[in-house]
Amino acid sequence: MQRSLYIRPLGVYAFRQDAATEDVPQGVWGGLPLAGGPLAFSALEVLERSSRGTLRRTIGLGDLFERDWGRNTLVASDLLEQIRSPRPRLAGLSLDRPRIMGIVNVTPDSFSDGGQYDSVTAAVAHGLKLAEQGADILDVGGESTRPGSDTVAVDDELRRVIPVIEGLRAKTDKLISIDTRKAEVMRRAAQAGADILNDVSALTHDPLALEVAAESGLPVMLMHAQGDPKTMNDNPQYSDVVLDVFDFLEQRVRACVAAGIPKSRLIADPGIGFGKHLHHNVAVLSAMSLYHGLGVPVLLGASRKKLIGQLCNLEAPQERVPGSIAAALHSIAQGVQIVRVHDVAETRQAVAVWEAAQAGSETALC
Repeated sequence: MQRSLYIRPLGVYAFRQDAATEDVPQGVWGGLPLAGGPLAFSALEVLERSSRGTLRRTIGLGDLFERDWGRNTLVASDLLEQIRSPRPRLAGLSLDRPRIMGIVNVTPDSFSDGGQYDSVTAAVAHGLKLAEQGADILDVGGESTRPGSDTVAVDDELRRVIPVIEGLRAKTDKLISIDTRKAEVMRRAAQAGADILNDVSALTHDPLALEVAAESGLPVMLMHAQGDPKTMNDNPQYSDVVLDVFDFLEQRVRACVAAGIPKSRLIADPGIGFGKHLHHNVAVLSAMSLYHGLGVPVLLGASRKKLIGQLCNLEAPQERVPGSIAAALHSIAQGVQIVRVHDVAETRQAVAVWEAAQAGSETALC
């Protein structure tokens, strides 16, 4: 079901926890906490779908209910509550600060590092290096889902990822996620020690994925993608890409809850580069704070992606590290809880400086 009203937090800023008083909950003057994290917001963009397109209006928090929104008053109230509510721990990991997911591609054809870590030994060593550099989550994938990629057989994917997950599990206590669209790979990865399921199809590719994900008891990352990786970027079409992505993810959250996966175990990823052209990607990146209205943690995966190359005229993915860091920091400043990156050390350093500047304290560590 397509909703008609959306609200996006604006005026996001850091607030000082030590400023709390009885009169000002959580130390926020003139604002509300964003997803229970270290940031607050002081205004909203109200977006309404209509026959004339998307209507936009910026208002202060106090003005949200002054206008007679009719039935949408309750909708706005629900969205506002989802935006401000604290997010639960992710497989034991607190989301009170930005978290970094390091990419471990066990593939011969991933767009940026395909073939570099496609042996078990190399992949495990790379994952351990990312953990040492500051990754909170290690995301292991055995099937490239870059634009134009072919599907990998289940047996081949299992052969690639299971030994890597087992190898990492024996040597690190960092969280491990399995990046897969296939129910059998999810099931076997969970048995091997994976802590999180990460599905670029939001559990739509495999008819058994919802059931297996529910039975696993693991958190699930739901990503938006329009179409299959083979053809998804041929001619993607949207009414309003930012809102259409929200609608898709909201529907998938509902489907998961109906299948027995509680909302507390879900994470949303708007899917930069998946069935989106440059202007679509930039629009989504610009509006990342909107997705807090889903009531779940938000993940950004823009590392080394094509939009950075298009914006900066860079053909080689390895040259897109500064742009990747810029995208990550922009999203973190909008309250995004997790960034998925190739370059963990560089991202960790940038986030540490951002945290120190936001807090006005030198206690943040690289």
